[in-house]
Amino acid sequence: MAAYLVVDSELTDPELYEGYKARAKPLVEKYGGEYLARGGKVSLKESDLWAPTRMVLVRFPTREDAERFYQSDEYQEVLTISKQSARRTVFILDGM
Repeated sequence: MAAYLVVDSELTDPELYEGYKARAKPLVEKYGGEYLARGGKVSLKESDLWAPTRMVLVRFPTREDAERFYQSDEYQEVLTISKQSARRTVFILDGM
C-alpha cells in the first residue's frame, strides 16, 4: 500500500531552503519517492482545524519506504537545513 509524506511549510529563509530542496530530491527518489506536488497554489475550501501554507506531497511505494527515507542518516543531515530555513508540519499518511 502506498504512503504519502505530507509537508506544510512556511519558509523563513527561502534562499537557504533552496539548498534543502536540491539535496532532498535525490534522497526522496533514492527511497522510491515521487513528488506529486511541491509548493503549488493551494485553494483552501475549509480551515476549521488547519490552514496550510506551502504544501508538498510525496508518494512512496510503502509506509516502510517513507519511514526509511525520513529516518535515514542522509535525510536527517539534510533536514537540519530545513529546520534552519522553515517552520513545518510533517506527517506520513497511509494511502491506497
